[in-house]
Amino acid sequence: MSIYRALKKECCEANKALPARNIVDLTFGNVSIVDRARRVVAIKPSGVPYESLVPNDIVILRLDARPDANFQFDLERIKIEGSLRPSSDTPTHIRLYQAFGDIGAVVHTHSRNATAYSQAGLPIPCMGTTHADYFYGEVPVTRPIAPEEIERHYEWETANVIVERFEDLDPNKVNAVLFHGHAPFVWGPSGAKAVETAFALEIIAEMTMKTQLLKPDAMSLSQAQLDKHYLRKHGANAYYGQR
Repeated sequence: MSIYRALKKECCEANKALPARNIVDLTFGNVSIVDRARRVVAIKPSGVPYESLVPNDIVILRLDARPDANFQFDLERIKIEGSLRPSSDTPTHIRLYQAFGDIGAVVHTHSRNATAYSQAGLPIPCMGTTHADYFYGEVPVTRPIAPEEIERHYEWETANVIVERFEDLDPNKVNAVLFHGHAPFVWGPSGAKAVETAFALEIIAEMTMKTQLLKPDAMSLSQAQLDKHYLRKHGANAYYGQR
């Protein structure tokens, strides 16, 4: 029996939650989960339909993997367990785990409204308390990825562009990003929580888009109201929900 059985089960369930939440179309999305104690990452196999996915399909890879001197990333070489080819986004996930040491899961979707902001190259401003319940300020958008970065190693450099965008941001307070021209990446402490946040991001993107259509000059939420709603759910003095 695999020592990664529980990790594979959690990863499989989180991936199957994406279509259940209606935040993926076709096979446009994936979830990975990290086990930092064992130094491994579990991720969805490439192109496998969610409805047929089972825990044994999940691929286990080394957390410490990096491109070689020629910027090649041999996914088979870093695979620890699994017969299928892992998601093509695997290098992005691995690099995000390496850069953001507190996160436990990464979700990538092409949810329609959040992706529209990514394609427009626009952040999602914090215009209401629904947004403030999940993100401490706007959801940022990255710069466009450069042609030389695409050529060097697209998926690895995708993560590097995200990490660059977070040089002055706390990834534990704003746990999502819109990759310019592509789609959102979201992270969290667990697979279930990261999927919930990806679902919330899509709801917030739709609400914000409608607000901007109704009133293009609508104001963002005040700092005082942002603080109140975010901090009552997050941090040492949070009081929302049950203990």
